[in-house]
Amino acid sequence: MNTIHSRLTLMLALVSLVTLALVSTPVRAQDEPKADEPAASEPAAEEPAAVMTEEVAVVEEPAEEAFGWNKTLPTISVALDTVWVMVAGFLVMWMQAGFGLVEAGLTRAKNAANICMKNLLDFAFGSLLFWAVGFGLMFSTGNDFIGDSGFFLQEKMVEVEGDDGTTSEESNFAPIGWTAVPLESKFFFQLVFAATAATIVSGAMAERTKFASYMAYSVFISALIYPISGHWIWGSGWLADKGFWDFAGSTVVHSVGGWLALVGAFILGPRTGKYDSAGKAKAIPGHNIVLVTLGVFILWLGWFGFNPGSTMAADAPAIAHITCTTNSAAAAGAIVAICVAKMMFGKWEATMALNGALAGLVAITAPCAWVSIPSAIIIGAVGGGLVVLSVVFIDHVLKIDDPVGAVSVHGVCGAWGTLSVGLFAMTDGDAAPARGLFTGGDASQLITQAIGVGSVFLWCMVTGAICFLGIKAIMGLRVSPEEEAEGLDFCEHGNEAYHSFQFTSQS
Repeated sequence: MNTIHSRLTLMLALVSLVTLALVSTPVRAQDEPKADEPAASEPAAEEPAAVMTEEVAVVEEPAEEAFGWNKTLPTISVALDTVWVMVAGFLVMWMQAGFGLVEAGLTRAKNAANICMKNLLDFAFGSLLFWAVGFGLMFSTGNDFIGDSGFFLQEKMVEVEGDDGTTSEESNFAPIGWTAVPLESKFFFQLVFAATAATIVSGAMAERTKFASYMAYSVFISALIYPISGHWIWGSGWLADKGFWDFAGSTVVHSVGGWLALVGAFILGPRTGKYDSAGKAKAIPGHNIVLVTLGVFILWLGWFGFNPGSTMAADAPAIAHITCTTNSAAAAGAIVAICVAKMMFGKWEATMALNGALAGLVAITAPCAWVSIPSAIIIGAVGGGLVVLSVVFIDHVLKIDDPVGAVSVHGVCGAWGTLSVGLFAMTDGDAAPARGLFTGGDASQLITQAIGVGSVFLWCMVTGAICFLGIKAIMGLRVSPEEEAEGLDFCEHGNEAYHSFQFTSQS
């Protein structure tokens, strides 16, 4: 006991000494008089709390240079901002696992490994292409339609002409310069968003797309389609100049993925057996609702990085508010979707409830920072109802085969969420949209939001058609009927997700 007591006493003494040294060092550095100045007549210990409160947050000290970066230690506030942005980015990256589980569970067992590989390669291709090309196209100054520098994450100073005719120098990444975190933190956080857009497309085109063709369109989306339309909104492009607002990406990320999924699934055609000779849609059930449920919960968790993380700063009140609006909308979406499904189909349909939660999350992504919690509940509830109606419309009326409901969840509900900014925004000013139509404003913001939604829709329809028709003509887009019947796991990858599994016609 005496030995243990001695060791504990020694440890406490060491901790106390280290703590005292860390706490006192900034105070001494700031308060110690210079050699040619007289010492202060009053002792510095009179106001220790004020000194610590004001000075610690701004002190910068030289640090050893490592690999050409980190020339100075960041302030405490910037360090906290950076940690928050990186953790949020990690959560969004983890959403790839959620998408993989949702898509795999909603499709047949013979294609599960193929789905997993697509989600892996989405992030792998996106990581390199967004670094090499996409981030520069999206966030460098350029012009109102496209960025023109910053490729391979190269920052430089460029001359900019002001409204008064004078010129000044600023970073070529000035459009994203409002946050003080390091450039590589900004890049990583935006990278995980870019990877999401390509992942959305893979779900709608599941179970019948050639893997090589999938890789080709994933490259095209990550390097060109997503970054260019993103520049219009988040890169100080023409839509941003018009006053279009999308806080975390209902349109920038989700609608882009959803609309590309729509045109891709249309060009690709339905799965074999999806429609009978009369054109009536037939159900092709997914193989594992448990996987879908787990995937939805992973996505729900990841959305707390997606939306609150878009503050890109450790802004406590904003993070707390955005978390609550995000969660409320998801809950409302799930409840309304399952109730609508019950009324339409007579069953508490599980996949509709799960997609309803995602629909609420997608819808709240654009307005999450600028609406109240009651408004968020309404936005999520409408999203939950819309996703059920949209799935039925796309499946039975448009006769477009979307195995996972990606077009409905991300395209339709992304558009709805973007428009809801013009209905429910409750703050206005330089850093927020005008008040919404239902919160004391007029229809001007709603009109601007509609212009943005329509413009991005047209961009995705045109570029998506070029992309998918080009791939179809050059290398083919679809596997053979025999390969589709056998399953993409074996014929494309030589693997099985479930070894020794006996497939049926619906497996």
